[in-house]
Amino acid sequence: MRAHFGGSSRESLKVSRSALDAAVHGATPELASHLCTELFFAAQILAGSVGLRRAITDPSRDSTAKASLVSEIFGKSLDAKALGILSTISSLRWSSSGDLVQVIEQLAIEAEASAANMADELDRVEDEFFATSQTISSSFELRKALIASDAVEAKSALILDLLGKSASASTVKLVTHLVNNLRGRSIEAAFEDYLFALAARRNRVIAHVRVATPLTDIQHDRLAALLTVQVGQPVRVNLEVDSTILGGVSVKFGDEIVDGTISNRLADAGRAIVGAHA
Repeated sequence: MRAHFGGSSRESLKVSRSALDAAVHGATPELASHLCTELFFAAQILAGSVGLRRAITDPSRDSTAKASLVSEIFGKSLDAKALGILSTISSLRWSSSGDLVQVIEQLAIEAEASAANMADELDRVEDEFFATSQTISSSFELRKALIASDAVEAKSALILDLLGKSASASTVKLVTHLVNNLRGRSIEAAFEDYLFALAARRNRVIAHVRVATPLTDIQHDRLAALLTVQVGQPVRVNLEVDSTILGGVSVKFGDEIVDGTISNRLADAGRAIVGAHA
């Protein structure tokens, strides 16, 4: 989540997120939300078993054996997409077994964020989530009730009473899970973790596009439609006009760049020529 993962876990998070991208590609909001539920379930199981976490993250174990273990533990309770993500995760290297739970929880939140994005509600969910965090932090009685270590049903009912009539279903679902799965975190830290994960998913569905000349409305809509097909869910296009790129299009999703500009191709050609004569 907000944790600064070590090298292995940081790289494994990128691969795991790509597996999530593939799982939600072209899915309905309902299916993406169901994937969130299943990943939350897996995170809860792993959070309660140090031995299982260590078995899945043990670098000395064969990846096939670890995938079999995942199937044995979760095969009867999770569907194929969730199992596929967990199998991918089990094949990766992790700096700490504890990172496993944090990453799966982040993927679960991002799956629900994808569901909200497909329903054109991601902005709403982020706003509601932040407002809820402020409401809870500013109320001593409410905060006290929600950080109790037990009373799962009572806390769930309290969140439903607080949010059920006005907030989106995704917000209610995520906040309910948060208050019942603090795992030693303060409630403020948990909200920060969830907001971080929501923002991480937003970065994957906002395309920062650089072009040499302004696009017409038709060109803008056509580009957005093309990127939406490629990503598999709605994409928002933020356009930047930069005459220095000469022509072509550069598209950036978060920290991933697809650069098809003329200036970049000329730079590549120049480096190739220099390399050929080195």
